[in-house]
Amino acid sequence: MNPIAKGFMVALLLGLGGCVTLFPKVTPSQLYRFDGRLSEVAATNPAPSRVGVVRTGGSFNAAAAGDRILTVTGSQVAYLAKSRWAEPAEVLFNEALLRAFNAGPGPARLVIRGEPARADYTLRLDVQRFEAVYDRGARAAPEVCLEIHMVLSRTSNPAQIKDETLAVKARASDNRVSAIVRAFDQAVGKAVAAIIAKTNSGITAT
Repeated sequence: MNPIAKGFMVALLLGLGGCVTLFPKVTPSQLYRFDGRLSEVAATNPAPSRVGVVRTGGSFNAAAAGDRILTVTGSQVAYLAKSRWAEPAEVLFNEALLRAFNAGPGPARLVIRGEPARADYTLRLDVQRFEAVYDRGARAAPEVCLEIHMVLSRTSNPAQIKDETLAVKARASDNRVSAIVRAFDQAVGKAVAAIIAKTNSGITAT
């Protein structure tokens, strides 16, 4: 190879190397999940006679429904940096609810849409709040706040048996992501337990 061509190849390789180093080194986000499996939901043998309950409609707070962990400080809304849910929060919540319903000892069993099973009741859940609130300052441990509007009705009768909003809170032990995630897990467990208890009481009262 002549000296001119050789010099061109060296310059080209150096140029390519320089291009590669232009790409920033990005630290991958740490992934977290919650399942709400707490003592509030007794994982015992289910009731011998189960009653089908199907979820209809419902919504999840748009800012919190994705895989980012929502925080609120006063009037400011932000997401925890470099931290995400392993799946969208809405998906994790629905999975936790389904597991707890079907493992619980009460008569209610959550029926998945499309499942060939009879559903005598309908349940609508609107998750209106799903956030970590810094109510004691930006450096203090936040409080996880959930608000869920619940409507339980008979499938054959539009009259509502239950129509109320559940408010659940759980204080993080520290201002660290792992502690905040544990608080979310505790809050979800409490919320799921309340939903199941109220559903079972509504069914047995009719």
